[in-house]
Amino acid sequence: MAPLRVAVIGAGAFGRNHLRVIRQSGRAALAAVVDVDRQRAAEAAAQYGCQALTSIDGLEDKADAAIVATPTVTHREIATALIERGMDVLVEKPIAPDVASAQQIINAAARCGRILQVGHLERFNPAVTALQKLATIPLFFEVHRLSLFSPRSLDVDVVLDLMIHDIDIVLSLVRRPPEEIRAAGISILSPKVDIANVRLAFPGGCIANLTASRVSTERVRKLRLFQPRQYLSLDYARQDLVAFEVGENRQIGFQSASIQKEEPLRLELESFFECVERRSAPQVSGEDARRALEVAVEILDKIQEHSRIVAHSLSSQLHPANSGG
Repeated sequence: MAPLRVAVIGAGAFGRNHLRVIRQSGRAALAAVVDVDRQRAAEAAAQYGCQALTSIDGLEDKADAAIVATPTVTHREIATALIERGMDVLVEKPIAPDVASAQQIINAAARCGRILQVGHLERFNPAVTALQKLATIPLFFEVHRLSLFSPRSLDVDVVLDLMIHDIDIVLSLVRRPPEEIRAAGISILSPKVDIANVRLAFPGGCIANLTASRVSTERVRKLRLFQPRQYLSLDYARQDLVAFEVGENRQIGFQSASIQKEEPLRLELESFFECVERRSAPQVSGEDARRALEVAVEILDKIQEHSRIVAHSLSSQLHPANSGG
């Protein structure tokens, strides 16, 4: 069987990661890299040995599938165009900047019979795979995702940039949407929300507390899950998972899960290639990504609501004579 011909749309930092992994894959061949910046496309093409293009026009003649690693605001336009031209698509997370755009991409894939996978990378983290096997009845989550400041992805808030990874993981484990959302966030170094703290309450009593920051002095990517008689501690970056349990004699024991460490991006792309070859459902579908986006958008609405309350309170304290009453 001839290798799957794959194009990468977007030659930025993450697009280049895709180019690197595809170049190393034994089941796919790099067909082209597409970027509106001609020089950036040419540099990436020279580095990874493929054709450089500045438009997706005619790409369906050169590639069977494509990776969309462009700014989030362009996902709907590019992904739907590729799908309608008969290509299978992996679009980076978040699937789109809004739920309506996400649904348009999903509808296009269903209408055209194409594979649509969304790049929620942490689903392919070996530690998360191990967590999914051990999770039973989630009762409480405590999640922290802190990152150093970077100009990358400043077109979206930290909720869509970083926290959406953990929203997706929590939703995949609880398997139902939250019934209540409380959230607060602030802007520090960008016009968007840079730090956010969220509380999700699910039917049945499960609670998830999530914190995300892209202005931290350290990198932290950890999730803790509490369930009956067990506490699971996961470190995304180290790809390790430790289970703490209370035994019959009321003593606490712990055990590290056996995990074969691997680059999640490689696992994600290999899974995508397999779905394309077998015409099978992807591990992270458009519907999965839309559900995570729906929660993320509601979180951002709650953050705006909280910000208005804080602004009114500050105004009342600073200018009591204008507060009325």
